Formats: sequence, structure tokens, C-alpha cells
Amino acid sequence: MAKRCEICNKGPMSGNNVSHAHNTTRRRFLPNLKSVRASVAGRIQKMRVCTRCLRSGKIEKSA
Repeated sequence: MAKRCEICNKGPMSGNNVSHAHNTTRRRFLPNLKSVRASVAGRIQKMRVCTRCLRSGKIEKSA
């Protein structure tokens, strides 16, 4: 299953771990995804949505 938000298509990004000795190794920054039940076009559907989309009200959660 892809680590992508189904609303804004936000996915993993890459960067570096940097130690105190400034040694660098590659790492991944993963989006904060939550599995929610949302109403889409009048139907209830399970979606994986990032917390920024949840907070900004881009989807309507169902009970």
C-alpha cells in the first residue's frame, strides 16, 4: 500500500540524518497518514488521509 494521501497526494520525501560529527546518512520523511471513514459523493469510503487535510476540513468524516 502506497504511503500517499488520497486527497493531496502527499508522499514520502528524502533527506539526511546528520550526527553531531556531521556524518550524513539518507533517511525518509513519511507523511502522517490516518485511516478514516469519509463520505465521498454521498457514499461512505475508507481513505488514508494526511492530518493536514483532516485539520483543514478537505474531507467530511462520517460517523
